[in-house]
Amino acid sequence: MLILVMLVTLRIRDLREDADLKQRQLAELLHCDQSLYSKYEREERPLPLEYAEKLADFYNVSVDYLLGRTPIKTPYPKK
Repeated sequence: MLILVMLVTLRIRDLREDADLKQRQLAELLHCDQSLYSKYEREERPLPLEYAEKLADFYNVSVDYLLGRTPIKTPYPKK
């Protein structure tokens, strides 16, 4: 479980940094405080599934990629 949490936090931080975004901008997307978003990246709070889904859509990756279930970023086709 700890490895999964570490992978999620690493991936959301890497995706944010690759997009040259600030934590504040992602917090606005998720409708939460920047301090709360920071806790997701620092492994202090688990990332809720609804936030994982929003972030996956925003970055155009699959939730499975965020969760470390696959190394492939491409999201599944929507039906």
